[in-house]
Amino acid sequence: MNELTPLKMKTTFFNYLKISSQLFCHRLPDRTFKLKRHYFPVCSRCTGMYIGMFSFFIFSYFNLVHYSINFTLLGFLMVIPTAIDGFTQLFGLRESNNYLRFFSGLIGGIGLLILVISFKLILLGRY
Repeated sequence: MNELTPLKMKTTFFNYLKISSQLFCHRLPDRTFKLKRHYFPVCSRCTGMYIGMFSFFIFSYFNLVHYSINFTLLGFLMVIPTAIDGFTQLFGLRESNNYLRFFSGLIGGIGLLILVISFKLILLGRY
């Protein structure tokens, strides 16, 4: 019998999280936050991006947000620090730390969700 017990469901869920996080994040231990000898499933920049996107989602759920060209431009400008931080580190121009990665990811996550929602509204013709 192939019955899903709570233990199997928990294991399956965590395996799914592990596999899906590997698609988008490098998960290098030295670039990941650690809490009580356990590493986060994603790097500090991705942690900031996820928290930023989730925070803006909650904010926009409870508050009316007017999406305009200026707001979309603000979203684009908010993604730039994340790109600069990531690319300058990728090309070896400088070395970032986890807190800078986290805060650039936080700002970039908010900007990214603004862009995604703006483009969705453009595609639906509600912009």
